[in-house]
Amino acid sequence: MTKTPGIERIRNVGVMAHIDAGKTTVTERILFFTGKRHKIGEVHDGEAAMDWMVQEQERGITITSAATTAYWRDHRINLIDTPGHVDFTAEVERSLRVLDGTVALFCAVGGVQPQAETVWRQAEKYRVPRIAFVNKMDRAGADFERVVEEIRQELGANAVPVVIPIGVEGTFQGVVDLVHMKAVYYDDAPQGATIRVEEIPDELLAAARAAEERMIERISEQDDHLMEKFIEGEVPEPVEVLRAIREATIDGRFIPVLCGAAFKNKGVRLLLDAVVDYLPSPIDLPPIIGACTESNEELIRHPHNDAPLAALAFKVQADRHLGKLTYVRVYSGVLKAGAQVYNSSRDKTQRIGRLFEMHANDREAVEELRAGQVGAVVGLGDTYTADTISSKEHPILLESIEFPAPVIGVAVAPASREDRDKLSSALHRLAEEDPTFVVRSDAETGEVVISGMGELHLEIIVDRLKREFGVGVTADRPQVAYRETILGPTEHEYRHVKQTGGRGQYAHAVFRIEPTDPGTGFQFENTITGGKITREYLAAIERGVVEEMAEGPYAGFPMVDIKVIVTDGSMHNVDSSEQAFRTCGRMGFREACLNVGLELLEPVMSVEVTAPEEQTGAITSSLCSKRGRVLGMETKAGGAVLRGRVPLAEMFGYASELRNLTSGRGTFTMHFEHYEAVPYAIAEKVIEERKARER
Repeated sequence: MTKTPGIERIRNVGVMAHIDAGKTTVTERILFFTGKRHKIGEVHDGEAAMDWMVQEQERGITITSAATTAYWRDHRINLIDTPGHVDFTAEVERSLRVLDGTVALFCAVGGVQPQAETVWRQAEKYRVPRIAFVNKMDRAGADFERVVEEIRQELGANAVPVVIPIGVEGTFQGVVDLVHMKAVYYDDAPQGATIRVEEIPDELLAAARAAEERMIERISEQDDHLMEKFIEGEVPEPVEVLRAIREATIDGRFIPVLCGAAFKNKGVRLLLDAVVDYLPSPIDLPPIIGACTESNEELIRHPHNDAPLAALAFKVQADRHLGKLTYVRVYSGVLKAGAQVYNSSRDKTQRIGRLFEMHANDREAVEELRAGQVGAVVGLGDTYTADTISSKEHPILLESIEFPAPVIGVAVAPASREDRDKLSSALHRLAEEDPTFVVRSDAETGEVVISGMGELHLEIIVDRLKREFGVGVTADRPQVAYRETILGPTEHEYRHVKQTGGRGQYAHAVFRIEPTDPGTGFQFENTITGGKITREYLAAIERGVVEEMAEGPYAGFPMVDIKVIVTDGSMHNVDSSEQAFRTCGRMGFREACLNVGLELLEPVMSVEVTAPEEQTGAITSSLCSKRGRVLGMETKAGGAVLRGRVPLAEMFGYASELRNLTSGRGTFTMHFEHYEAVPYAIAEKVIEERKARER
């Protein structure tokens, strides 16, 4: 095993982009040029090392984030290749939570596409430093300057090229490195593996100097030392420019932009240099902040090996041979094989079995994982995604990871009696892996409903049940994850009195319920004074309300975006109990909701369709027929891009419909936008269908 460099030479980096922008292709080239692999695996051949799942190889897409380790210029690069499809956004979310930097890929033809914007916003949420790489410069319609401008305009980023292309489309030969002012050429034979660094040719010199001046001007705005030189007309040394770019990139004030054609192996080595030069090591970032498990006071952990242990479990994976693999990022201290550790999220002590350095689905056993490293653990049976691992003597609770709620469900049933016993276990293991995959059993119908982020997400789940776990299942038509909410505010008084001969039940509360803004969820408050209801009974009321919200009184769907305020009430010295107030909360809330009226909510998706211009009329008509709203249209890279919002219930099977409308030339992406009220006539139909399934 390669000797581990010091923490200042570690880079924890992810590759993120829209689907089909070339993430896995770039990663394969990184593995090849760093010597991790001696043969390049291609996505279209199903031989990419990072796409190790059968489902990934068959579909040519990345489904699960894969981790690997490579070495470049005496630096250790822990690399995570993330999915581009919106159905697997949780993989991106948890990866960004533990990464120190990321490479954002953009297609030189497609530019800033919907999922690229989504993952960019996710990176901003976690304040992850970024560099941009414009890929596919050899494709027809490639336009480097247009893509850079889109990054600035659509993402609001201070994106500045640190290279400019030499040629474009079929004549793309290499790049001009603006920091060192050299021309870098890649020979087409053997496939760009040969690199030549030369002086900039005369015909490119004027353009290169103009681009260099723009770059220095933009970085000077972020660095006082360079600003002085720029004002005085001095040209800074490359080492000064590198330092300034690195500091501004780590601080999130500057996005260096590179370009290349990864499939032809062009530009990848300069990208590796940029990862080393511009992205941070763990010690370049602020120390991790957590909370004390006992006092809840703020604790800080610096990224040192001699500091107390603090690690975050960010991914769980079912392994056929090892059982449960838990991926962890170590922020401080050292995680050692055989050691006892403390899961501060669940108050459990566990023993580390074995530790691994991962390379996609392959692994290499190691004795320890040091501060700043990413690896996998066997033995943490009671640890789940977003749990904190620390030492019992110095417990700490790190910030968890938030995942979006599922928007689509499907009922599954075992194909035979033998499959019935295996189904529950298999679903449990898959739910452990994926926080956006939820399993629910309907007590009345006995149905098992699995929910996820989209049709493809659930299709992959069902396929994995059959292939990995050997469970035969039949799947019903996908079901939309509807929600319920109230129509307006109201006040309601409820008195729960029950006398059975012995000790009775007494609980009395006055509620005010009101709708809140979409996405705010559930809020509970009380304005009671004078101890009319004790704190433990108020907590019981809240539990009763939450129980009722799980299956709303309108159609049995979960309720959202409601605020409950308990304004008054009373209790009895003998007959009051937690159970009585729990019942009071549940029944009182139900009555209040029925009195004020309820409405059904449905998930509305943001949809973007790309197709030839001559077919925009048919596509617009199709979207409008689905209760959709077309919000805008623009011409991009020779085609038309329509943006709109459409209820998810109307989008099932749209891929086939779009193929027929455009003769296979149209594509679309969609992601969850928000919940909206369902028209009354459709709501009644949805309720009838639900009742029919339950009968």
